[in-house]
Amino acid sequence: MKYENTVKAGFIERQNRFAARVRIEEGKETRIVTAHVKNTGRCQELFLAGATVYLQKSDAKKRRTAYDLVAVQKKDRLVNVDSMAPNLAVKEWIEGGRLFSDVTLVRPETGYGNSRFDFYVEAKGRRIFLEVKGVTLEDWGIALFPDAPSQRAVKHVSELIKAAQEGYDCYVLFVIQMEGVSCFTPNQRTHPQFAQALLDAQRAGVRILSYDCKVSESSMTLNRPVPVMLDVEKQVLNHIAPPLLKWYDSCRRSLPWREFPTPYRVWISEIMLQQTRVEAVKPYFERFMERLPDVEALACVSEDELLKLWEGLGYYSRARNLRVAAGQILKTYQGRMPSEYEALKTLKGIGDYTAGAIASIAFQQPVPAVDGNVLRVLARLTEDGDDIAQPAVRRRVEENLRSVMPKDRPGDFNQALMELGATVCLPNGRPHCEQCPWQMLCRANLHQTQTAYPYKNGRKTRSIEKKTVLILRDASRAAIRKRPDKGLLAGMYEFPSLEGHATRQEVLSWLKRQGVRAIRICQLPAARHIFTHKEWHMIGYAVWVDELEPMETNGDFLFVRPEETQDRYPIPSAFAAYAGYLNIRTGKERI
Repeated sequence: MKYENTVKAGFIERQNRFAARVRIEEGKETRIVTAHVKNTGRCQELFLAGATVYLQKSDAKKRRTAYDLVAVQKKDRLVNVDSMAPNLAVKEWIEGGRLFSDVTLVRPETGYGNSRFDFYVEAKGRRIFLEVKGVTLEDWGIALFPDAPSQRAVKHVSELIKAAQEGYDCYVLFVIQMEGVSCFTPNQRTHPQFAQALLDAQRAGVRILSYDCKVSESSMTLNRPVPVMLDVEKQVLNHIAPPLLKWYDSCRRSLPWREFPTPYRVWISEIMLQQTRVEAVKPYFERFMERLPDVEALACVSEDELLKLWEGLGYYSRARNLRVAAGQILKTYQGRMPSEYEALKTLKGIGDYTAGAIASIAFQQPVPAVDGNVLRVLARLTEDGDDIAQPAVRRRVEENLRSVMPKDRPGDFNQALMELGATVCLPNGRPHCEQCPWQMLCRANLHQTQTAYPYKNGRKTRSIEKKTVLILRDASRAAIRKRPDKGLLAGMYEFPSLEGHATRQEVLSWLKRQGVRAIRICQLPAARHIFTHKEWHMIGYAVWVDELEPMETNGDFLFVRPEETQDRYPIPSAFAAYAGYLNIRTGKERI
């Protein structure tokens, strides 16, 4: 289907459904003219001020407008918006034998019942009714119809069901007036009745077809079949990859471990990102890479230095596991990280998710990486009410993703899912659905049930531990002690503390038992620190003493100048509220 005498212009505004003002530049001359809009749909996402449009000079002598607006440039995609073009293109294909072979009759606009169908065709003894729908609405590569409620469209589909029951071969053909979409689905958000009518028609034997088109400023021809997704709930996972990857390519954050995704860098970043926000990880990652750039350096670092590098990230067993795993890699794999998923899982501290992330991102293995972000996103997408805390649910999600993961971009696919959960499909009922590439596929968005998903059986209540933290110092030093090698904050350094909330007199009595005489004592503000399964509710006292040496008989304490803690003694951020009284900065405050 071709146009004659097309002209390039700039869109200014749509005056009404049938008319638009455009700017035509011819050499040094600029003209503002009114063009006839050959599409009665809304096309709101296409008709934007400044958009490039293409006009056809009209041969209608009695009409006021000299041009018809036939195509619009939408970013890198040219969209035909001529409502007559789909029927003309389909007619060419039918007459050329491209849709049906041995065609003996093609009759446009044929009445049946209370409707008129676009084509009646006879071929090889078959009697065929064909209804054509032009599609100009596209979102993240998904073609949608209609862009506004259309009772006429529902009526046509209902009449096709009757015709099918009377022995006619019946088709609905969606002509997508652009190229490069991933699938077609009825616009359930705009007109759910039409979506249901199509599903009923398919069950009654009406065939639902969809083709995209090659579009230029002067032509449009049917191109290739496009998958049709009617039962979104059952078919949605088969169509999530193209819009997701397109979104990721244009919206992903620039992160240091993404720009150079070596196996070692991916591994360290994934461990750091467990239970920790991306923005908090960035400076730690850069500092870690500078000091420990490879597996060998990590395997050889002392525990105190490693924990100092990790100070403030929390969950310190992650750092210890990294060092153990680095030793495994040196011993078993000659310093090179294994690429296979199962081999990665044998390394200390690497579970299913981390192994999947490393295998897919660093080695392009088609393995899912399912974390809490991914579980939340998919639960909302499909309105899955199963408990995401159950291992069986995670395994099912992994298998579902494995079957739809693009083999050429598994790492990007996994990262895109994580990115979607981290930046758009946020927890606690705050998703930014208007930014989501799946907003037209997502069941929770369609039904506005985002806050109901995901379902997770209630967490156990955190236990509360009361502590009294003591900032003990003499003229130049302060007291710290090392925590046990196992358990919470293992191997880190802390300030002396008492169980419970001690009174001033109880603190003085404890100091007396240590052989230490307080010169001055003052109470500090209360503080709280939250761990995964417990909370510390702390009060504190700053205590100045004559000298700290009598406490040496206890054997647990170290007496250090406060500045020494900056490089030698890792103090967890749980004590950050009190470290400031010694001008000690902990964790992220130091970076």
